[in-house]
Amino acid sequence: MILGITGHRPKSLGCGYEIPNPTYERIYQKLLDKFTELKPEKIISGMALGVDQWAVSAAMELAIPFIAAVPFKGQDSRWPVRSRKIYEELLSSADRIVIIGELSPDNFADLMFLRNAWIIDNSTGLLAIWNGERKGGTFSAVNYAREKNDYPIHIINPRELAA
Repeated sequence: MILGITGHRPKSLGCGYEIPNPTYERIYQKLLDKFTELKPEKIISGMALGVDQWAVSAAMELAIPFIAAVPFKGQDSRWPVRSRKIYEELLSSADRIVIIGELSPDNFADLMFLRNAWIIDNSTGLLAIWNGERKGGTFSAVNYAREKNDYPIHIINPRELAA
């Protein structure tokens, strides 16, 4: 199984960007548990802040290789210095890096959608850390995945994880 990853940014999860924090710790443990259960041979991550990067860290801890599906070069250009450093460290460990497109003033949202579609089209299942809200990129990715026949979708609602 090649497992695509989608999930929320820290702000949508109600936690800050500084880790560790309690929300991060609960989700990270659930990622470890789910990877151990599903036994993917590889994961594909969009490398955004939050769940995407946390999943990569969990995969690395379990020696699961990963593909970085980056929407455009410089995705991290507006991130804090510490976040950029972590991003570069994670990218340096990727099995493969795929750059989806080139950023222009009017295509940011399109590249995010295309990145999610690429993840789903190149995986055999999806793990979504999704709070059930019917808006945003994670919702869009889950909907896109639901259009595929016989494509398993595993959803973890972060609101249901014990505090």
